[in-house]
Amino acid sequence: MRECILTLLAGLMTLLTVSCGFHLRGSTQVVQEMKILILDSPDVYSSLTRSVHEELRLNGIAIVKDIERKDVPSLRILTTRESQDTASMYQNGKTAQYEMVLTVQAQALFPGKDIYSFSVRVFRSFFDNPLTALAKDSEQEIIRQEMHDQAAQQLVRKLLIVHAGVEGIHRQPAAVIKKLTGDAA
Repeated sequence: MRECILTLLAGLMTLLTVSCGFHLRGSTQVVQEMKILILDSPDVYSSLTRSVHEELRLNGIAIVKDIERKDVPSLRILTTRESQDTASMYQNGKTAQYEMVLTVQAQALFPGKDIYSFSVRVFRSFFDNPLTALAKDSEQEIIRQEMHDQAAQQLVRKLLIVHAGVEGIHRQPAAVIKKLTGDAA
């Protein structure tokens, strides 16, 4: 009897989480128009471009190599900038902690519509221990890769948000005209 109740409860919880729109992290709902995309980057072999490519693949978006196609949406990575600022210092005046910042400027191009620019910014802290020079370089590279992965996730999410906004803008004028003219839908 107890197993039956537990099974029923587990099924009910699953049904509730599915019905509320809950999705596991990394499983974004992609509309059909965005299932194929052109990815254009100044450095196709950079860590950030590889991370964006992987994030698109994880979200079920196929990448087209032909950048001349005009019937497919396009994501252009324009610039990436990494900077390091001092966040805290030791008593002797040496830097104890850095704040690493990654800023990515991108553009989305949708067939028959305008170009939409957006950017993402990722922040991380890095403790600079002068006694562990080799470990410090390795840790900094791991943090940099995590920043690229996080920026790629944000880029894909913003791309989908921009697409939804563009579709809403292009649908909205017809609805506004119907309201103003008194036409019933």
